[in-house]
Amino acid sequence: MAAAAPGALGAVQAGRARLLAACCARLGTGWRLSGSWAGRQVGPAAWTWGPAQRRGYSSEAKTEDELRVRHLEEENRGIVVLGINRAYGKNSLSKNLIKMLSKAVDALKSDKKVRTIIIRSEVPGIFCAASSAKMGLVETKLAIIPGGGGTQRLPRAIGMSLAKELIFSARVLDGQEAKAVGLISHVLEQNQEGDAAYRKALDLAREFLPQVDLVTGLAIEEACYAQTIPTKDRLEGLLAFKEKRPPRYKGE
Repeated sequence: MAAAAPGALGAVQAGRARLLAACCARLGTGWRLSGSWAGRQVGPAAWTWGPAQRRGYSSEAKTEDELRVRHLEEENRGIVVLGINRAYGKNSLSKNLIKMLSKAVDALKSDKKVRTIIIRSEVPGIFCAASSAKMGLVETKLAIIPGGGGTQRLPRAIGMSLAKELIFSARVLDGQEAKAVGLISHVLEQNQEGDAAYRKALDLAREFLPQVDLVTGLAIEEACYAQTIPTKDRLEGLLAFKEKRPPRYKGE
């Protein structure tokens, strides 16, 4: 996912949980990962996570945990937030961070209570989102080709023809252009709090949350469907379909 303008927002679905990328906000309660991961409580409802013996690249990095995993509560129950916290690297995706993200997502995929995952920045003003932010695969300008899977992922995201055009030309897109070609889902005007994308992501995540469990939902659906069976409108709809004409419903 990549955000390419102030408050830009991307969305994708991975397994059972949906993932949203946003930037900047304060979030809810903490969560624990198992195995070789160590946690440090940074507040009454916040935990930060990283490998137990992790060492950073500078003295500043040693004081930071690169990934924070939080479960939201109350009306947001079922939403989990992955907060990226690499201020010294401007949230660039290091091998260590990618490994932590992968492990966190794998753990969350097996949690039946998790419906949506939001990925956001814990560093104010940083996530690949700024008024002058651009995105593109510019390696061909340097007489090399895109690495890190760029030649494979871009065609799968926007189609082969357009991906070739962007790679061969090394063209750089702004937020609106990125949205137009399908690289991101939304481009938002930033708000005073600096969390416009996060608020949009949270709104979308709430829409994804089921209001009832599956068994109850199926029972409600069956009961509602049964009410349509004896209606004249149902018979009219079937007849109109057979006769290839618009239906004339009467509300009966």
